[in-house]
Amino acid sequence: MELRVLRYFLGVAREGSMTGAAKTLHVTQPTLSRQLQDLEEELGQQLFIRGSHSLTLTPEGVLLRKRAEEILEMVQKTESEFSSMGNTVAGDVHIGGGETEAMRQIASLIREIQEDYPETRFHIFSGNAEDVTERLDKGILDFGILIQPVDIMKYNSIRLPDKVVWGVIMRKNTPLAAKRSITRRDLSGLPLICSRQAIRHLPQKNEYSEWFEEAVREMNIVATYNLIYNAALMVEEGVGYAIALDRLINVTRHNGLCFRPLEPRVESGMNLVWKKYQVFSAAAELFLERVRQRFRVPESQFNPGRNPAPEH
Repeated sequence: MELRVLRYFLGVAREGSMTGAAKTLHVTQPTLSRQLQDLEEELGQQLFIRGSHSLTLTPEGVLLRKRAEEILEMVQKTESEFSSMGNTVAGDVHIGGGETEAMRQIASLIREIQEDYPETRFHIFSGNAEDVTERLDKGILDFGILIQPVDIMKYNSIRLPDKVVWGVIMRKNTPLAAKRSITRRDLSGLPLICSRQAIRHLPQKNEYSEWFEEAVREMNIVATYNLIYNAALMVEEGVGYAIALDRLINVTRHNGLCFRPLEPRVESGMNLVWKKYQVFSAAAELFLERVRQRFRVPESQFNPGRNPAPEH
């Protein structure tokens, strides 16, 4: 399976037609058609459903698209790492995480590094913990920023100083909005929209599970989400009340929504994580060193070249 053919495959999947893909890829349509037929024969699977004027992916084609994107992204990352080798710190750093205020400090570090080393480039991937750790494990990302509760035992990590507050996003016209904070009793029987990450069972206790205790089994969970924007839309439409982190979404931009913190107060920490025994590019190693300096991680607990001890 050649990288060139994977690029052809992705071009056709993106354009939805041989004609459009051939123009974009600057190859003849017969050449493109033959390459894709050879790919299907090599894999022993039909990748496209061929219509009169369009092509759609089969389930096998959808799987290959995902894998091909990962493979080509990894190839690009590897080429970038090797091309940036030398005496000058340069190259790409790939960071994944949720869209939280913690990224403000990371953005500040990025600005400082680029002022000192203009040839460094940073690529930010937004997603939940499952999305980020999948890409981290595959080597597509160098670092992940994970919000608790999440299992980080298999990674090296630095705890970031930022904490985020759990609460409830609701419509302003509900009686519950008159309260300054929300208790477990207040939520009894209400239709709730919960983060899949938060309600998933983890081997270690966390602030979220301790607040809900056994009540999580009795909660009326009508929907779950992985990113909060869609959950906020469901709240707007009256589906239920979203258990969410503060400052992940600007409620003032969503008509009629408000946020109320849980009582007793529940806060979740955040960790910068990376794979154990990770071999970093010069740019990624510089970023990690700047993180250590910014958050005052002791040298004795930090050595990216020799599996640094986790900061939990």
